[in-house]
Amino acid sequence: MATRTQRSPRRTEALSRERIVEAAVELLDTTGESGLTFRVLTERLATGPGAIYHHVANKGELLTVATDEIVAAALAVEPLASSPQDRIRAVALGLFDAIDAHPWVATQLSDSGWQATTPRILESIGRQVGALGVPEDDWFITTTVLMQYILGAAAQNAANARHVGPDANRAELLGAMAAEWAELDPGDYPFTRAVVGQMRDHDDREQFLAGIDLVLAGITALHLTGRQAAVHREP
Repeated sequence: MATRTQRSPRRTEALSRERIVEAAVELLDTTGESGLTFRVLTERLATGPGAIYHHVANKGELLTVATDEIVAAALAVEPLASSPQDRIRAVALGLFDAIDAHPWVATQLSDSGWQATTPRILESIGRQVGALGVPEDDWFITTTVLMQYILGAAAQNAANARHVGPDANRAELLGAMAAEWAELDPGDYPFTRAVVGQMRDHDDREQFLAGIDLVLAGITALHLTGRQAAVHREP
């Protein structure tokens, strides 16, 4: 009887750039940047490295494309609210949640500088800054300050999650920290002891949005309040 030769697994779908990026995102989410190698990627896709290199030149390009894919999806959600302030909150929260789900994105945005993804974020926020009525001469500074807060706060949240690990109990961790703060010297740390309960019970997303509101309040006070008052005084 003739023996049947064992064959290696074959792809059931044509390899595309989109499928490569999808597999890369899955690896990044589970193993981080260090776990994304072309060897592992070829095994997951049941293909050879040449087929992958046909679509992306190297790991750096793949990371850039994967990052842009996540950010584009986060910014594609159309907010229901009509005011520029609420649209800024929606953009900010979309990015916060995307980086929370894909912590490696924060590192890539920090390391890659002004790559294609950064203008995408700048445009999404900047249009709303203009819609707020901020003078054009102040668009860049105002928008980049908002970007720095959004990406910085989201990155810190992702770093905290990485530090404690996926199986950590948040309530227990905050409770233990609150207990430590409560034992601090009241003469040296009166403020810290006073906010122990607020720290223990805070919600990360609510804290993040409170920061957005503080920045928006500053923009209003600096650029809009005086102008609006002047308009109201006109006969």
